[in-house]
Amino acid sequence: MPEEADEIVSAIIAKWSAGFSKLDADALSALYSKSAFFFGSNPTLYRGRDGVKAYAEGLPRWHAPRVQFSEIRTAQVNADLVNMAGIASFFLDGDAPALVVKITWVIAREDGDWKIVCHHVSSQTPLI
Repeated sequence: MPEEADEIVSAIIAKWSAGFSKLDADALSALYSKSAFFFGSNPTLYRGRDGVKAYAEGLPRWHAPRVQFSEIRTAQVNADLVNMAGIASFFLDGDAPALVVKITWVIAREDGDWKIVCHHVSSQTPLI
């Protein structure tokens, strides 16, 4: 099962990265559950695909955005649920990452496809 979880997460990361590089709100929101919770880089909790789309549409229109995922860990909870944790480095207009965050996704099988049901990013800087 660990290999299946890795494959599921790798496929979503590839689609997510492609959508982000084009700032394609429709492509990004399609990766999420209709009942998703989304905490991105601002304090607002966005809900569902419409919320994810609104978040993506509100991003600045950077010239050459890209994201690099690293330190990915996956765990298959059961046949229909996968956990992912890692680091996301966002390159917005240059060769150095402008933002590096911890990221977690909960991914569930929904209508025969894998969808992100919970997306959370947080600072790498310790809060305590």
